Parts: sequence; structure tokens; C-alpha cells
Amino acid sequence: MIAIIDYDAGNIKSVEKALVYLGADAVITRDRDIILSADGTILPGVGSFGDAMQKLNDYDLVSTINDFVKTGKPFLGICLGLQLLFNSSEESPGVTGLGLIDGEIKKIPNNDDAGNVYKVPHIGWNSLNVKNSRLLAGVPEESYVYFVHSYYLKAAHDEDVIARTNYNVSIDAAVERKNVMATQFHPEKSSEVGLKILQNFIDMTREGK
Repeated sequence: MIAIIDYDAGNIKSVEKALVYLGADAVITRDRDIILSADGTILPGVGSFGDAMQKLNDYDLVSTINDFVKTGKPFLGICLGLQLLFNSSEESPGVTGLGLIDGEIKKIPNNDDAGNVYKVPHIGWNSLNVKNSRLLAGVPEESYVYFVHSYYLKAAHDEDVIARTNYNVSIDAAVERKNVMATQFHPEKSSEVGLKILQNFIDMTREGK
């Protein structure tokens, strides 16, 4: 069973729908016992960093997430769920994130040095520069995936980064550190490539690693 953490963030139902389509047993929950007993857990989300952390604290989910990660079972963050894994974000100064991986969440700049203008939020399909990893196993180089975001990750350690893209700046689009994985893009909205990524995660939960 895969637990999808419910903290009143958007995009939860589409993640559940994609997992069920792939044959996984998925439940949307904020119940600590259900989450800790799950074979894998997903932290999705669309919204602001500060509001999301407030909800996670209100529902006492921070300790639940930390305790789940300690089990070594697969944990996946999606979009805002990736950003929440880090210590802080320029979007919400003074708000402390989960701190599970090291790096900075920064605002995508509207302009480059040549004066070109970029629309923010960044919405649409971008290609990935993919590195070998468990989460992205079998995903072709230069695969296209779907993004919706105004803030991006600059990871502290290159070895944590498993995919990058470019939108005015170099964006660390996916990370993997031991059992903690995350994507800035939405695999549940990224067609066959996204389904492959979710299938990889499902397979990990079934293998117990």
C-alpha cells in the first residue's frame, strides 16, 4: 500500500488516479499509523512553501514524515513536495522546511543577462538531462516532462541530483538520496515518461527498498 499524504494541498487526487491506473493500492491519508505502515509514501503538493509547512505542522505530519523516512522505505516528493524536503525557501523567509536533503529553493528569475524575459511561473513541458538512478531507471535521455512552478531547487550536493532542466537557470529537477526521492515536475501529468517513473517507485515499494 502507498500512502499519499493529505495536508490540504492541491493535486493529490491526480496522483492517486495515476497510481491506481498502474495497479497500485493507494490511500490518501494523514493518519500516522497508516502512513508508517505503508510500503511507500508520497508527499505531493501545489501551493506555497510557508502554507504547506504550516499545514504539515498543524496535522503533526512533520514527525510522521521523519519517522517514515527512518524506516528506509521509499519516500517520494512531487513538485512542492520536493521543495518541502529542504531547509528553507525564498518564497517563505523564516519558515523551516523538513531538512531531509541539503540545498536552496530559489525564485526563478524573470530576466537573463541578455535581457530576455521568461514567464514565471514556469508552466509546460521541458526536457530532462537524466542521470542513472532507481527512480529514473529506463527513462530515456532528453525525455519531456510537465512543470508548474515559480521556485526551483539548487541542491548542495551534485550526487543527490538525478535530473536537470533549464528554464533561464539550471534547475535540479529530480533528486534521490537513499530512500528519499523527489521530482520538481509532475510525473502524474507527464504521459508515458511520468507513468514509468511512478511505476519505478511502485516497484521499489513492492521490493521493500
